[in-house]
Amino acid sequence: MTAREEGFLLLTGTLGDPMRKPLTMAQMRTLALRASAMERPVTERELTAADLTALGYGPEMADRILSLLADRPLLHYYLNRGKQAECVPVTRVSEGYPVNLRKRLGLDSPGALWAKGEVSLLQKPKIALVGSRDIAPENAAFAARVGREAARQGYVLVSGNARGADRIAQKACLDSGGQIISVIADELNKQRKHQNVLYLSQEGFDLPFSSVRALSRNQVIHALGECTFVAQCGLGVGGTWSGTVRNLKLHYSPVFCFQDGSAAAVQLEQKGASAITMSDLENFEKLPEKNPSFL
Repeated sequence: MTAREEGFLLLTGTLGDPMRKPLTMAQMRTLALRASAMERPVTERELTAADLTALGYGPEMADRILSLLADRPLLHYYLNRGKQAECVPVTRVSEGYPVNLRKRLGLDSPGALWAKGEVSLLQKPKIALVGSRDIAPENAAFAARVGREAARQGYVLVSGNARGADRIAQKACLDSGGQIISVIADELNKQRKHQNVLYLSQEGFDLPFSSVRALSRNQVIHALGECTFVAQCGLGVGGTWSGTVRNLKLHYSPVFCFQDGSAAAVQLEQKGASAITMSDLENFEKLPEKNPSFL
């Protein structure tokens, strides 16, 4: 691991210490923007107090940043624990970090993703599937079809491993010989490794489930795929709705919503999603998108 990769982990992770206060995404974005304007990039050397003063930071914030960067013994201990649990970090400056996240989320992309399983899946073509936990039979059939078609057409399926649409699509994909990336909001180290599966977690490998983490992972799911399928959605409520609306607003990836006649599907179409039927899934390259093809 390079010094720059270690720096990202030190600044953005709790490293197993619930009392540790890493930089927020906004603070990390500000630091990155300021550092990029320096005459001699900090990637070539250690960040100093003088650097931070020159970047406009006061003594308190400068001390906080330097204190976080000085936690290398804690980082190495955490990395060793992760290795024992077969969890590895992929930082924003790592070679294997997903291009789509860098491109679509920019400085708002996670500072680090923790991975367990087949990390090589990050480099393969992907489509995403989101949907409700309590799902109607017709919508469940759509989710399963997306999973099977992803396997047949050579795409890795990205989803969130939640009850309902996520797990239905994931199972269908694996049963058809496909591969999945599951972006979870609970403890990565407790997931069992499976063939053709990669589990991803933000911030750390040992963090418990929280609603905040569940909502935060939605942008990763939407941004990882070449497109995002919505199997079912509640109108104005839930993570599927909020994540999809955010995607449509910020254009992470093209959205294809199952045309089930619901008020939510109608609203998503009005916001820019493309309504599709089951038969449209036969060829992802020919999806009836409102905008130019995602391929």
